[in-house]
This record gives sequence, C-alpha cells and structure tokens, in this order.
Amino acid sequence: MIISNDNDLELATRLRLAVTRMARRLRQHSDHELSPSLTAALSTIERLGPLTPSALAEAERIQRPTATRIAARLAEAGLVERAVDERDRRVARLAITAEGRRTLKAIRSRKTAYLARRIERLDPADRELLARATDVLERMLDEDA
Repeated sequence: MIISNDNDLELATRLRLAVTRMARRLRQHSDHELSPSLTAALSTIERLGPLTPSALAEAERIQRPTATRIAARLAEAGLVERAVDERDRRVARLAITAEGRRTLKAIRSRKTAYLARRIERLDPADRELLARATDVLERMLDEDA
C-alpha cells in the first residue's frame, strides 16, 4: 500500500499513536482485575457465543491453546460456563454467565464515564469535530469488515 503524501503519512502516524494511547488509557481506567486479553475474550464470547474454544481462538486471532487457557481462567472466575454440545458430546461451548455480563457492563461503564468526563470539558466546536471524526473512524473500521 502506498500512502499518497507525507501529510497522510504524518496523519497516519499521529492517529495510530493517539488511538494506541487512548486504548491504553481506557484499559487503565477499567478498574478491574481482568487483563485486556481476558476482557476481549469475554466480550467476544458475549457477542458471538456460545462458541467453541476453537471459534474463540479464530475470532480473537490467537492460538487454540491460548484460547483454552483464557477460557479456563474465565470459567474459574465464574464469568463463562462450559456446556457440552447436545449434537456432539465431544464439543464444549463457552457461554457468558450473568456475572460475566455484569462484569463487562461495569468495565464498559467506567470506560465510557472516563471518556464522557473528558468530552464534557471540550467546547461545542471540538465536540462537533470529535463527533465527525468518530463517524470517519467508524467508516474506516467498517471498510475492514
């Protein structure tokens, strides 16, 4: 891929750094003991589940043994449960528990509150600019789907 000019390259660099720093800051403000990889896996299980550890590995783009370890940790914490597939008793599926849903809701609420506090400090013009930039970012992400 060729970037059209130096300004685009500089913008891409600044955007990458800003997004990375924002993601790190949001993780720091989640106020929860779950690691980012456990939180991501739990979110995937909530969104796509029930699913097998292999499907979790594929969705998270991790190795199957890693997905198995993550699933075990989530199960130990009571955030997911393993259920035997009725059609194939050799297969276990992971499903989020009520506690898992509460945990994700709390993490998301804290992260949203962190951002909301910062957004409310912005002047109206910057809020509008941020809303437009968010639309652009969402479109950019949709292109990857």
